[in-house]
Amino acid sequence: MSFRRALITFALGACVPAAAHAQQARQVDIGYEITFAGFAGFRIDVTARLDGTSYDVESRTFKEGLLRAVTMHYEGRNRAWGGFSPQGAQPTAGSLSIVVSDKTRTWAAQYGPAGTLHETHNPAWKPPPKDAIPDDMRNGSLDPLSAALTAGFAGDAACDRTIPSNDGKRRIDILIQKVGTESPAAAGVPTARGDLLVCDLYTKRVAGEFDDAPKEAETKREQPMKIWLARLDDSQVRYPVKLEAHTGFGTIRGRLLWFRERPMTPQESQAMRR
Repeated sequence: MSFRRALITFALGACVPAAAHAQQARQVDIGYEITFAGFAGFRIDVTARLDGTSYDVESRTFKEGLLRAVTMHYEGRNRAWGGFSPQGAQPTAGSLSIVVSDKTRTWAAQYGPAGTLHETHNPAWKPPPKDAIPDDMRNGSLDPLSAALTAGFAGDAACDRTIPSNDGKRRIDILIQKVGTESPAAAGVPTARGDLLVCDLYTKRVAGEFDDAPKEAETKREQPMKIWLARLDDSQVRYPVKLEAHTGFGTIRGRLLWFRERPMTPQESQAMRR
């Protein structure tokens, strides 16, 4: 499990709780810290606004500490908005902005009937044929935030699913499998309400442009990342509160820094995308 892969999967998981209170006009703020070999690495901040049957969620991922000091600049922002139905979250659109060093890439996706996807890239993405994402693999996939939101109402079944994710250049599947439960005391999460779910997360390349070649056959899974999901409020939603992934260079760990919720102001409600 690479640092990048662990970051992508935890950032995706961090956004699952946004659907917790779709019936109320409220804002949920969540902060996470990711460390590598004991050193500060990344922060993930999530803000979810929910008003009636609409949601508008934003995440920001950025480096901090030693990693920020010794490596190139990185910042990622993802926004997703849509509505709710009895079947769960119904994405309308999503946008993604990634800054690496002094280069910025943006991608916007609008979702149509039967999983169709309309994309806008800046700068234009013109991959060679081997890196193109075929329509049958592209349709039905969602930006990371929207993909997470569709799983938001799963509750105790959150671990048993495959999430199709797309960042505009890379199409991957996130495979989540339940491996057990832990008490709040054993997990070190005293604010959890009831036992935590413990799940393994795998990533599977589907199509697109990847920076490195696969190191093993597709039929052989890589070492998974382990994630703990807890109830933190009165809803049935499971929030990611802890992660652990082992690499050849050290252990990646993630933890919840804060969880806050409050009523939205009328101005905040008006600023929502719907």
